[in-house]
Amino acid sequence: MDIYGQALLDQYRGKLKSKLWLYNSYGHPEDMPVDIFFRPEADMPEMEIIAMDLCKGKTLDIGAGVGSHALILQAKGIDVTALEISSKACEIMKHRGVKKVVNADILQYDSEKYDTILLLMNGIGLCEDIPGLRYFLDYIKKLLMPSGQLIFDSSDIAYLYKPDEFISSNYYGEISYQYEYQKVKGNWFKWLYVDFDTLNAIAEKGGWECEMIYEDDMDQYLVRLILKSDK
Repeated sequence: MDIYGQALLDQYRGKLKSKLWLYNSYGHPEDMPVDIFFRPEADMPEMEIIAMDLCKGKTLDIGAGVGSHALILQAKGIDVTALEISSKACEIMKHRGVKKVVNADILQYDSEKYDTILLLMNGIGLCEDIPGLRYFLDYIKKLLMPSGQLIFDSSDIAYLYKPDEFISSNYYGEISYQYEYQKVKGNWFKWLYVDFDTLNAIAEKGGWECEMIYEDDMDQYLVRLILKSDK
């Protein structure tokens, strides 16, 4: 069951039946405010505004949710395609007026090439773990124009841990989550938060130039990656 998508659909219809809970592998369950996905531009953080201002040309918004970022880009005249794995979220996007909606897993999508590929609200987390990030950065090259850019945000979540908790076989930013809505729980899924130094090292080895565009006081940051030229 698409727990996440059903909560979004109920919120859109004004009939949210319960809280959307997010269980995690590091602490107590969190109440996920569903209305955050429907924010207008005026309520978005500076980092997301900067990211959208950097978008140019043909743009792919990965993990588009209910289309809040895609609608803003569309209104600015950007040729944007909103890609989302949740069919219910895609239904909402179409009703909200997003013109190009693709219901797909990004790792199974290779239909077109783009000038800008965008992932916001830590959309890069879909990589699940460090090996998944390496794979994603290699895979996404086939969707990017030679002069294109990959823009996304992430954060360093070291603050969640005590020093002795870092002794682990896994990278500390590899988290597991589970949604619960109306007392129905979905499957656990993995999600990645990557610190900038680790990301930069992986990107460098993968043939990317990585530039930090913005960083806030909560260890969240925005980056732009472009492919190194063959000189």
